[in-house]
Amino acid sequence: MSRLQKAIVICTTLANGGLIVGQVYSQSYPARPVRLNVPNAPGSSGDIVARFIAPPLAERLGQPVVVDNRAGAGTMIGTEAVAKALPDGYTLLMGFATLAINPAMYKKVPYDALRDFAPITHLVSVPALVAVHPSLPAKSIRELIALAKARPGQITFASAGQGTFSHVSSELLLSMANVRMLHIPYKGTAGAIPLITGEASMQTSNLLTMLPHARSGRIRVLAVTSLKRATAAPDIPTVAESGLPGYESVQWLGLLAPAATAPEIINRLQKEAVAVVQTPELKDRLAKDGAEAVGNSPAEFGAYIRSETAKWSKVLKAAGVEPQ
Repeated sequence: MSRLQKAIVICTTLANGGLIVGQVYSQSYPARPVRLNVPNAPGSSGDIVARFIAPPLAERLGQPVVVDNRAGAGTMIGTEAVAKALPDGYTLLMGFATLAINPAMYKKVPYDALRDFAPITHLVSVPALVAVHPSLPAKSIRELIALAKARPGQITFASAGQGTFSHVSSELLLSMANVRMLHIPYKGTAGAIPLITGEASMQTSNLLTMLPHARSGRIRVLAVTSLKRATAAPDIPTVAESGLPGYESVQWLGLLAPAATAPEIINRLQKEAVAVVQTPELKDRLAKDGAEAVGNSPAEFGAYIRSETAKWSKVLKAAGVEPQ
């Protein structure tokens, strides 16, 4: 009999700090529906990926996988809910790059990204595009850097808000190039509107958001932010090959569970989730949406989150961004 079929005694912390022994589960996992918390709104990249993987994952687990959108507070509301859930494998998190960014952005984060979660697997990576308004005389990353050096602090760049993926991706570029630009943060995603209207001269944003406008000629794409060229846009060079070796910034999405979830449950979920994202059908579907399937081990995903946390802390500190 496996440990999954043995009794799992779950201890939950009471409000007064005491402990109580909860219900004893002796059924094989999973014995009921699994809830997948997505800490942002419907239609977001994480929501789309969650709804791509939920049906085939449910089929492999033999139980429904219910996608639950819990947006708010820079993804912290939905993330906190999973951190405080019972570690029984029935409440999972669709984790984002903000899991690694928020510790450097906020003075009070209601969870510890490295302590309160058990990584399962890195599902997909979604690269961004660095683009400029056609009026800006820069047709490559090298030319953009040269222009920024000639006009320190005068060129503007837009983002979806302070501490968002689009913001930190641009800050990483500026830091590595040792140049300054003026940040114009928008409240929430503004797509490519700031570039199309000319309200900003440069923007780093989701590949799928930017690509249609680039093809229409309304914006000029300079590079993709992943280490290798994107499957959805193989003709666009990477930032790394365009003058900034080693540059990488991708919106990653992965599965996590509350800390102390049984290793057997983590391993079962990792096995099934990786099998799902590695199917040719789903890989092709993700690629059409600009996402690259990954699928790795819990240890590899945990190491990646730690490295991302350290990277963004360094970038935001160098940019002079004060925690809110």
